Amino acid sequence: MATQQDDIKRVLAYSTLSQLGYMFLAMGVGAFGAGVFHVMTHAFFKALLFLGSGSVILAIHHEQDMRKMGALKNKLPITYVTMLLGTLAISGIPFFSGFFSKDEILWKAFSSPFGSPWLWFVGFLTAGITAFYMFRMIYLTFHGESRVDSHVAEHVRESPLSMTLPLMILAALAVIGGFFGVPHVFHVIPNGIEVYFHNFFAEIPASHGNVSTEWTLMILSVIFALFAWFMASRLYHSGFEIASRLRSKWEWAYQLSLNKWYVDELYNSLIIRPIRLLSTHLLWGLFDQNVIDRAVNTTGAVARSVGNTIRPLQNGLIQNYALIFTLGTFLILWYLT
Repeated sequence: MATQQDDIKRVLAYSTLSQLGYMFLAMGVGAFGAGVFHVMTHAFFKALLFLGSGSVILAIHHEQDMRKMGALKNKLPITYVTMLLGTLAISGIPFFSGFFSKDEILWKAFSSPFGSPWLWFVGFLTAGITAFYMFRMIYLTFHGESRVDSHVAEHVRESPLSMTLPLMILAALAVIGGFFGVPHVFHVIPNGIEVYFHNFFAEIPASHGNVSTEWTLMILSVIFALFAWFMASRLYHSGFEIASRLRSKWEWAYQLSLNKWYVDELYNSLIIRPIRLLSTHLLWGLFDQNVIDRAVNTTGAVARSVGNTIRPLQNGLIQNYALIFTLGTFLILWYLT
């Protein structure tokens, strides 16, 4: 979904969903330490990227469409460098924070008795797609020819220190944050908290599997991420020209991605519309109107009818009140005796 979005914040929003998927993958295969570790590294680079996108949007007068950006790297140097570092981290480029946590999750998905090669492959494929759309965002925003409105382009300035200082701090954490818990294969710092969950959900194995296999899978994921980076560079470094030619040949795939796999439309057709029809014609039209409304209205009508029946007794004549009082007293005494 993120590969063809034009709204810079929407790209990052879908990326967040993808990273949440990594965390759930880790939990599902018993890699609790790797999952929590990815929560931390993701906090660094995703906060950086969202704040960086805010810096870009502020600089070009609240424009979020990447089709109206381009060539901003010289005008927004701090934003550019920090967002580039965040993109390297989320793409799993070696020794940036996302590389350590992502590859630990991929290895656990492959080697854990709760995982499988298929789960690893899904994570592996997702890693490459992530690198592709993140570098697509970088190239469309900061490289190529400027597509910024000419009146806006004259006033583009780097964001104030109140924004760039957090960007620089987060960028530093995105670069070094992975060293807080490197994978077991480097044999430097253990990062597993699985021991605390041993026999809680299931027996969590202490073994990390074959080290050579871990190295092989790690190298494959890095190569794939670099290849995705290369493809994003070829397609979007100078703008949309090359991608537009491919788009014309693969219009159906472009529309599928642009429209988010029509998930919203499917959700509306399969869930929202049936519930609305059920609520309108059955729950409201049949039950509410014929049961609830009639019950309430009948209660009111009965009360009104009773009131109308006894209303003539309240005519203001004292002799009538005295007669009713006497009859009432007589009936009470008769009942008691």
